[in-house]
Amino acid sequence: MAQPIDTPERAIRLARTIASDISLYNEEKIIRGLSEDKLFTELSDEIEEGRELYRARVSPELYERTNFFDRAVVDIIIKSKGHVRSKIW
Repeated sequence: MAQPIDTPERAIRLARTIASDISLYNEEKIIRGLSEDKLFTELSDEIEEGRELYRARVSPELYERTNFFDRAVVDIIIKSKGHVRSKIW
């Protein structure tokens, strides 16, 4: 098994890659979730699976003291869909 990621730069890159994959493969769910104000319900399984993958690949210390995965979800999945009509904005 590969050594856990222990640098913030690599952890951020991994988090953003996972969030990008979620966004790429779940476009319809994301649009529906934003427009119906239930994004996290729509993507709960995908986000949890992504979080577990992220947790498994980074060092426990880095995972516990950062929120890189959550930030990537917001930056990659939510902000990129600013054009979708939503009650959120």
